[in-house]
Amino acid sequence: MQLHTRLLYLALGLGCLAGAQADTLAKVRESGRITLAYRESSVPFSYLDNGKPVGMTVEISQAVAEAVKKSLNRPDLKVQWQAVTSQNRMPLLSNGTVDLECGSTTNNSVRGKEVAFAINHFYTGTRLLVKKSSGIKNYADLKDKTVSITTGTTNLQVLRKANAEKGWGMNIVMAKDHADGFLLVENDRAAAFGMDDILLYGLIPTAKNPKDFEVVADSLQVEPYACMLRKDDPQFKQLVDGVIGDLMKSGAFAKLYDKWFMQPIAPRNVALGLPMSEQLQRNLQELSDKPSF
Repeated sequence: MQLHTRLLYLALGLGCLAGAQADTLAKVRESGRITLAYRESSVPFSYLDNGKPVGMTVEISQAVAEAVKKSLNRPDLKVQWQAVTSQNRMPLLSNGTVDLECGSTTNNSVRGKEVAFAINHFYTGTRLLVKKSSGIKNYADLKDKTVSITTGTTNLQVLRKANAEKGWGMNIVMAKDHADGFLLVENDRAAAFGMDDILLYGLIPTAKNPKDFEVVADSLQVEPYACMLRKDDPQFKQLVDGVIGDLMKSGAFAKLYDKWFMQPIAPRNVALGLPMSEQLQRNLQELSDKPSF
């Protein structure tokens, strides 16, 4: 077969593949399975406990899977779980490896050019996790000090920009994931870990000595979290939004929030003790999927 003919067939094949992926429900019906993404250390949203994905957004993903089974009349539909990172979550969604990612992903307009987002399920902002003994209280205290930030996150962009504009003089290093970023602080290889404040609060109970750490500094910006799905798939977005909207309107979401944010949770059986923010309370009524910027 001539090269240009092979390339033509390849292009047609990729076109068909992209079309199939854009219709998630058709893809799931044909394959007999739905693949849900999870994060390994995004406490309390999506993380591993005894090798199993748990968390508030893991339960949201499970609710979506049940709705898909009913929509397709496929009670035998297989539900698979796939670990993702900050770096590969969007590529794995776009190429069809996973069908839905519900974790700690910020809904913003830049990402919205490549993927779609469901109704926002949390609001957070970038702050710092430090050792109490460090004396660090805000960003200006980090001059000539090392700050870890998870690669592939909006926090990296925000802190890099603020560091340059305000002349804080921080030395930024990239961590492969949230647990790794925290470990750098725990082992004194970084003075601070910059990340969404809720994730920082969630990491502290996992430390050997949780009382050694605290979350400090002003919040640089407010960002919404939302479940991520493939772009240009209105039927699947309507289903996912319907599930989340029903949870919010029925009061089930508030109970889910209480379970994961106000009650003791694994792995250390410690409660985060973070009441629902005003922004999130408002969104239980508005059901907005508006991005941050």
